Amino acid sequence: MQDMAARMDARENYAAARDLIAGARRILVSGHLSPDGDSLGSMVALARLLRNAGKEAYATADPNALGKPGFLEGVSDLIPVRKLKTARRRTGGPFDLFIAVDCSGFARMPPEVEPAARGLKCICIDHHVTNDGSFGDVQLVDPAASSAGEIVWRLAKWMEWRLDRASAEALWVAMITDSGRFAYDTTSPRTLRAAGDLLKHGVRTAFINDVIYGTFSRKAIELKRIAWRSLHIWKNRRVAEVTLTRDDFRAVRGTKADAEDIIEIPRSVAKNEIALFFYQIPDRTKEIRCSIRTRGDWDATAIAGRFGGGGHRKAAGCTIRASMGSAKRQVRAAVRELLKSACRKTMRISAGVV
Repeated sequence: MQDMAARMDARENYAAARDLIAGARRILVSGHLSPDGDSLGSMVALARLLRNAGKEAYATADPNALGKPGFLEGVSDLIPVRKLKTARRRTGGPFDLFIAVDCSGFARMPPEVEPAARGLKCICIDHHVTNDGSFGDVQLVDPAASSAGEIVWRLAKWMEWRLDRASAEALWVAMITDSGRFAYDTTSPRTLRAAGDLLKHGVRTAFINDVIYGTFSRKAIELKRIAWRSLHIWKNRRVAEVTLTRDDFRAVRGTKADAEDIIEIPRSVAKNEIALFFYQIPDRTKEIRCSIRTRGDWDATAIAGRFGGGGHRKAAGCTIRASMGSAKRQVRAAVRELLKSACRKTMRISAGVV
């Protein structure tokens, strides 16, 4: 009964999204700050699909923070966030609908987005478990989905939009990057059906795999070298962490986009259960960011949520306004508390059995 009710709610939400899109002429699309493959791929695909359906649709992002997915066809059509103030004049008038993808509020987006989107009807497309459904007039939110790209694909099918190679490749990048190339727990039969449909449109799978996973820029390699030197392992290899400071980024003239997979360094340690990546972005020096990955039963959002962050059970992140040393101490304390609480729970269960 619950599954049936959920499906009925989903149909109502997709129908409501269809009505908002039908009544809109000019649509603005945004993802989160420093978009990853899912956020950028979903934005680019959605804007292209909307334009092919006769809408004036524009996605926005910082072109200097796109990383490897920046090769996607359609990225050149993005409105740089710094130009959103003048976008009305350049693109023909005000927007009348806003679509947020892969995030659950303006606080997660570039700061320039809110002034441009405030007051507009809004559709939220997201798959983060920490999304409480309060953002937007219509929510297409499914924490069980592999990616926001998978939900955009569902919307395209609902709207009977025709995919082409460019939109299919953008959604393919969205799905493979957030599902770990279909290896993570969120990969479902629905995910693979969506992927199979995308392949019908000529997705260049080998080329995309090589661009995203097979080659690295000099800056990315240098940042990895620095991160490897910072590797710190504790709790009998259960926890591992790496660090990049603003000086590290400046030394190689790198950006966050050059460090997208640094978290895989601590995660690759044998027996690792909780991996942490602390970093400072050069232009936001008063903030420390922490990416979190977990294995087993550990919930990454239980750590990130302590600092106002969020994400998925196995992948989350947060921002802490503190020095690097203070931020590390706070996160380490949260990790220790999580481990201790699990240990106490196990002890209580064991005592009950005895």
